Amino acid sequence: MIHTKALLGLDIEALITTSLVLFAVIDPIGNIPNVIHLRQKAGRIAPGQAALAAWLVMIIFLFVGQQLLAWFHIDTGSFSVAGSIILLAIGLEMVFNITLFKIDTFNLAHASIVPLAFPMVAGTGTLTTLLALRADYSLPNIALGVTVNSFIFYLAARYAGWIERTLGALGTTFVRKIMGTLLMAIAIKAFRIHFFAPI
Repeated sequence: MIHTKALLGLDIEALITTSLVLFAVIDPIGNIPNVIHLRQKAGRIAPGQAALAAWLVMIIFLFVGQQLLAWFHIDTGSFSVAGSIILLAIGLEMVFNITLFKIDTFNLAHASIVPLAFPMVAGTGTLTTLLALRADYSLPNIALGVTVNSFIFYLAARYAGWIERTLGALGTTFVRKIMGTLLMAIAIKAFRIHFFAPI
């Protein structure tokens, strides 16, 4: 009998954990106001194109990011600490409604790619999280978590207007605050594990 935690080489518990962590970082619900804002400025947004571009960036970085660290002689623990600080900053943005990360001027004709796919979805925080997850979970679990979240983002972007109307301003804000709080907790946990780990 196949154990439910190891189905087809995938750890179901790990898959759920990685998917939830990435969901909190990507924050597809909290990004709905950004999607609507970009659609108003650019005239149109291609959700499929944005989701595919974000998926490609995340998958490529998932597999080559570790090598990039090696080239720069950076260990995973140090990168995780740096990543936890970035996650904490993102969480602070979401909870306290402040802006810490600036988005450069972009070409509205390609708004689905920049800045929507990158850096809003596959941004610094997301890429940092992918490398941090690699220290604890297998690549298949993380890759599937990336795929799941890319599809969720596609649905959220495609039906952004309907979701915002359904949740209302209060509902959207509430979800964003909860996700921000979870991100800060994840960041503090990662920081404690790596910073205070015995040498």
